[in-house]
Amino acid sequence: MNTVLNVGIMPREQFQQRVLAIAAGRYAPQPGEPKIWFSSMKSLSEVLSDNNMRLLKMIEENQPETLKDLATLSGRQTSNLSRTLKTMERYGIVELCKQNRSVRPVVKATAFNIQYAI
Repeated sequence: MNTVLNVGIMPREQFQQRVLAIAAGRYAPQPGEPKIWFSSMKSLSEVLSDNNMRLLKMIEENQPETLKDLATLSGRQTSNLSRTLKTMERYGIVELCKQNRSVRPVVKATAFNIQYAI
């Protein structure tokens, strides 16, 4: 099942104006609008890079029980994976489920709709 995440790209100044308008009650976000915003295409591409998309697919297909298992599957260092996945977790792309003394990565989004505001 594809879980679609709506993502927006908007210049930082415009995003700040949007947040202020929402806080002041002058604007109400519409259903389906992105809840996650990036300030540039470059910042989006760093999070949704080819390597990170392969990593998401690997997690989705193999469902590793721990970061160590994922490190073995991916050939990446656990510390590198942890940093990458924490960034992706901030954006709602993955969830890091704590189990006893380990962490299990779970994919939350498998497809992305991207809105670009100029």
